[in-house]
Amino acid sequence: MSGETKPVSIGTLQKGNFVVIEGVACRVVDTQTSRPGKHGHAKVRLGAVGLIDGRKREIVMPGHDNIDVPIIDKRTAQVLSMTGNQANVMDSETFETFDLEIPEELKGQVVDGCTVLYWIILNDKVMKQVKSG
Repeated sequence: MSGETKPVSIGTLQKGNFVVIEGVACRVVDTQTSRPGKHGHAKVRLGAVGLIDGRKREIVMPGHDNIDVPIIDKRTAQVLSMTGNQANVMDSETFETFDLEIPEELKGQVVDGCTVLYWIILNDKVMKQVKSG
């Protein structure tokens, strides 16, 4: 699997953090920790939503176990053209051009020539915001 991750103790994760479940980058939407008896281990139930597909996923594991967390590369790009809900953009540093899907909440803000912030998570690129300026 390409893309960078780092192991993090699942017990330290909070709502809003990112995790990798089933090879998919997800945002944590809720966590519950069950405290066991004397000699057991705390169990953590983690609910998360896929960043790309929007599907809910759930995972339960001991609180001291590690789970992979995606390392997010935050970059900027300039919008070259738009077709439907796709924007053709050029990375501000590498000058690589590629298509990004325009998220629902950014429709109407993305225009030709504007600069957008996008994230590279695992092997997906996600448009996050329009930079004013």
